[in-house]
Amino acid sequence: MTSLSKIVLTGICTFIVLINPAAAADYPERPIKWVVPYPPAGTTDVLARIMAQPLTQLLGQSVIVENKPGGGNNIGTEFVIKSAPDGYTMLLVNPANGINASLYKNLNYNFIRDIAPVAGIVRTPNVMVIPPSLPIKTVAEFIAYCKANPGKVNMASSGSGTSVHLSGELFKSMTGCNMLHVPYKGAGPALVDLMAGQVQVLFDNLPSSAGHIKSGSLRALAVTSAARDPSLPNVPTIAETVPGYEATAWFGIGMPKGSPRAAIDRVNAEVNRILAEPKMREKLAELGGVPIPGTPEDFGKIIAAETQKWEKVVKASGASVD
Repeated sequence: MTSLSKIVLTGICTFIVLINPAAAADYPERPIKWVVPYPPAGTTDVLARIMAQPLTQLLGQSVIVENKPGGGNNIGTEFVIKSAPDGYTMLLVNPANGINASLYKNLNYNFIRDIAPVAGIVRTPNVMVIPPSLPIKTVAEFIAYCKANPGKVNMASSGSGTSVHLSGELFKSMTGCNMLHVPYKGAGPALVDLMAGQVQVLFDNLPSSAGHIKSGSLRALAVTSAARDPSLPNVPTIAETVPGYEATAWFGIGMPKGSPRAAIDRVNAEVNRILAEPKMREKLAELGGVPIPGTPEDFGKIIAAETQKWEKVVKASGASVD
């Protein structure tokens, strides 16, 4: 290599080093699309909209929530995974992303391989809710009702493979309740039919049912977490009637694999900052949520652990989707 070539190469390398910090500092330079793989009104949508406003303020660019429902969460997830890895498309990661890995036989992606974990947001219990028209007040009474009416109890869910679905499957396997699974395209439409009495039970993510419980349009029989939830202190856990039962939902942000580390770190830092705010923690607590701040790697460990956990439940339940 000639002396001139060395000088040119050194200059190029120096230029790259100098512009990279500038690129990191400039992110984001345009609006960010945040894909929610469910319809409006469910927990994923509620959480994204709660977080989008402060994220917009801190990032200096609009964070636009876009609902892409269908396919049991897979349509929105695949859209994000196949998007340009430029830091401008995010996914509201949710339990179905861990469950679908073993539930679906023919996915077009491998979530752990194809997603870049960005930030954890919150962990919430699910809540077992029924319409007030059903003459049942406790989990024990519900189990008795199921066994007295085999095949006549319809169990709604926000979609096959969601934590809402698998929480119900776990309940079925541990109690011997014979319930027909009725999947909807999100919690919103499932809640409408539940309140109308078209279906009899839903193991919903607490944030989307909390308002209906407080208004009296739904009756909460129990929460799915190991301990009672502070937002519903008088509502027992399922485990108080069915020892060993436990299931929680978790939510966060992912980007397509290969997205710039600068973008991942910036969004992670701002999410952690938002979760540290007392008003946000209070708002999440009202929805039964416990913040799960941390590094992108911390959130990646949650995804991996939950994928492994729910694989066992899927296999035990015999649930499968082609």
